Amino acid sequence: MVCGGFTCSKNALCSLNVVYMLVGLLLIGVAAWGKGFGLVSSIHIIGGVIAVGVFLLLIAIVGLIGAIHHHQVMLFFYMVILFIVFLFQFGVSCSCLAMNRGQQETLLNSTWGVLDDKTKSGLEIQLNCCGLLNTTSTRAKYEEDVKNCPAACKENSCSTCGEMMLHHATEALKILGGVGLFFSFTEILGVWLAVRYRNQKDPRANPSAFL
Repeated sequence: MVCGGFTCSKNALCSLNVVYMLVGLLLIGVAAWGKGFGLVSSIHIIGGVIAVGVFLLLIAIVGLIGAIHHHQVMLFFYMVILFIVFLFQFGVSCSCLAMNRGQQETLLNSTWGVLDDKTKSGLEIQLNCCGLLNTTSTRAKYEEDVKNCPAACKENSCSTCGEMMLHHATEALKILGGVGLFFSFTEILGVWLAVRYRNQKDPRANPSAFL
């Protein structure tokens, strides 16, 4: 069977979904490992990562079952959901690659504002810093954070957590954007394979059957 035929499309789609399943399991495992070792204390962050892993795992299972059984309905929903995920991930990845320092500071401020005190304290201890950013607009909040800061550097002079995060933010955003962009193209490949595979006939089936 030449590549591009029914069997080739089926095997390629199955292989792609097995990779998605492994990535989903990896996300769930990393989140559980981070929680177990105390690297991440916020249940919201852990829950978010696990939710993404479970969602990816479920989508991969739907695609795998649809590919194995050549199930038209499952393949249809699989390619629609995967295309929506592609659009969202492609947009986020491009935003990460295009984000400048001012936008990074705005994002950090909004994220810091929704974190609970336990998560903030955990970050301050791990990074040995106090507060987020000491600017004119955030000085009141910064002084409040410094008063409650549990970091060891508080006895001397602490750097702000925001400056430490921003120091590596550009590199981190480039990595996240690049990885997200790469996986978004694997998702559009999955959509193309699903569309192609749905329109192919199983050579072992009844030639008069409509598939």
